[in-house]
Formats: sequence, C-alpha cells, structure tokens
Amino acid sequence: MKLEHYKYPFHVILHPFDGFWDMKYEGKGKVRIALIIVAMMVLNVVLQRQFAGFLVNFNDPRLLNSLDDIQYTVLPFLLFCIANWAITTLMEGEGKFSEIVMATGYALLPLVLINLPLTYISRFMTMEETAFYYLFNALGVLWFLYLLFVGVMTVHQYTPFKTIMTLLLTVIAMGVVVFLGTLLFSMAVQMYYFVVDIYRELIFRM
Repeated sequence: MKLEHYKYPFHVILHPFDGFWDMKYEGKGKVRIALIIVAMMVLNVVLQRQFAGFLVNFNDPRLLNSLDDIQYTVLPFLLFCIANWAITTLMEGEGKFSEIVMATGYALLPLVLINLPLTYISRFMTMEETAFYYLFNALGVLWFLYLLFVGVMTVHQYTPFKTIMTLLLTVIAMGVVVFLGTLLFSMAVQMYYFVVDIYRELIFRM
C-alpha cells in the first residue's frame, strides 16, 4: 500500500464529511488500514489497563489478562459492524460491510491518538492533574462518536435522524445477539454436563 493510504485516516478524522465521502465513492479507504487501527486500539487497551498511573488505574494487576482485553475490544467492533450491516440492509442502507468496517475502524483513531500518550503521562500525574486525564479521555470518546455518526450517515446515505435511529437499533441488535449467545452457551454447557452425568451413571451401573 502507498504512504497516502496510511495518511488518509488522519484526513478523515479532521475532515470527516469529505473523508468518508471519498472513502465510499473514490475508493480511498482500505479495510487493512481499519484493521491496523483496531489492532492499535487493542494495544492501547492492554497498555492502559496494565501501565496507567495508579491514580487513574484501579485494576488489580493479578487479575489482568491480555486475552480478555483483546476479546472485549475486537468482539464489540465485529459485533457492531455485523449488527449495523444487518439493520441497514433492512433499512435500505447503501453501505457495504467492508465500508462499515472501514468507517468504524477509522473512527477509532482519535481514541488511539489520545489514550496512548495519556497512558504514559498518567504515570507522572498528581491527584489534581487527573482531571485532565478524564477530560481528554472524554474528548476522545466524543470525537469517536461524532466520527462514527458521520461515517454511518455518509456510508449509508442517511439523514441525521435516520442515522440516529439506525445506531440505536444497532445497539439493541448487539444486545439481543449477546443475550442469545449467552443463552445458547449456557444451554450448551448444561447439555454437556447432562450428557456427562448420564455417561457416568451408565459406567457405574455396568
């Protein structure tokens, strides 16, 4: 890939309307770049949970697991993309699944750019300065939500109101999928132990 493909996400986060439009209609976005940003987000979460200053980090180091951090970062990303694609397919959205992945991945970039240096700086903060840590974290989240809103609206060619409704329905769909997944997993575990108990009973009676 050319250098301009790696520079393009920075154009998107500063000029989201033009950036997402060119991503969709000019082919300037790349799924691989979006996935690299997601990987950087995973790294950001792992580093933040393990190495952020003790004044802002309330995690017990003995309970931290990097695999859990990966799971709780990548799965919501994939679940959002799948749920949004399913909802917008029913609501006459024009976006392809790859475009949803790119828009969501590119929207994550501000979180990476803000939180990675904040993690290092937080190790030297005093109690009075932690307010700035939370302020910049909040700004990163708001920037991400704004980019996600513009990205979804541009990719699917929706009005602002329809975009908000789509995002709300996407969150509801994500909740339904998580609930059904948890229910099926619980039933599968119970079936497994049921079969194991029957097998043990048969063995002991022979």
